[in-house]
Amino acid sequence: MDDLITLVERALADFTACTDPAALENAKAKYLGKAGALTERLKGLGKLPPAERAASGAAINAAKTKLEDALSARRASIADLKLATQLSADALDVSLPGRGRGVGALHPLTRTLERIETLFRSLGFDVAEGPEIEDDFHNFTALNTPENHPARSMHDTFYVEGGNVLRTHTSPIQIRYMETHAPPIKIIAPGRVYRVDSDATHSPMFHQIEGLWIGDDVSFADLKAVMNEFLKNFFERDDVTLRFRPSFFPFTEPSAEIDMRFGDGGWLEIAGAGQVHPNVLRAVNIDPEHWQGFAFGMGPDRLTMLRYGVDDLRLFYENDLRFLEQFA
Repeated sequence: MDDLITLVERALADFTACTDPAALENAKAKYLGKAGALTERLKGLGKLPPAERAASGAAINAAKTKLEDALSARRASIADLKLATQLSADALDVSLPGRGRGVGALHPLTRTLERIETLFRSLGFDVAEGPEIEDDFHNFTALNTPENHPARSMHDTFYVEGGNVLRTHTSPIQIRYMETHAPPIKIIAPGRVYRVDSDATHSPMFHQIEGLWIGDDVSFADLKAVMNEFLKNFFERDDVTLRFRPSFFPFTEPSAEIDMRFGDGGWLEIAGAGQVHPNVLRAVNIDPEHWQGFAFGMGPDRLTMLRYGVDDLRLFYENDLRFLEQFA
């Protein structure tokens, strides 16, 4: 119990030391994030003897509430300080002439999504859409996700009333499309998705774009050709190189992580992909003995960061016109 008190005191001190929102969110991730110190304690409750779980759980939850309250108070304090500084710096001279009205422009993420859709349409893909609130079958079960898979955990997923979820990926769009369309199928599925995650490179709400191509003999070679063509056109560079690393996803077999680099630069993970698992095809009544294909998923937000040289994802969601006007 003493070390829990020490952890809370250290967290409160770190929160107090933060003077800007970015530092505060990083401090939050350190203690309350998916891999945070307090979160790890919650995950470890199952390893304790039954007689100790209730008391330990109550203590950890009380500590979590205390940190969340302190975090909210510090956010408000930083915001108040920022507002006071702006008000003192932005003195208004009423004798100055009025300013002209600014010209609006698309948000950089919207521009990226439109660019991606245009490029994939040029490769013969249609654009599919689906609901952002999903049921368990379309979000998990039909995608060959086991009942005990970590993605179903409250640590990763926003659950809503009725057992539904805010979709954690746009894969359910693929499932719904295959339920109502017979092969051959060639689509991309862009949209907003939601996961319990927030730091400099993650947001609770972000964008994802997935692709699906089902045909008679669609192979990994087709996947490589599509991704290579898309990324070279997206970044308008011919020195884009791809590599495929073996990986695991419940909905594809075999599966791979796709890395890319410019010229001789370092490798960066850009997408996950693989051949559609036969169980996924069976779930939507498509015969895997006749049809096969690949699926991939990547983040337009990360592509936008790379394209424009932005190193903090949260800037796209803070609605700071000084930042957004750079893309007008």
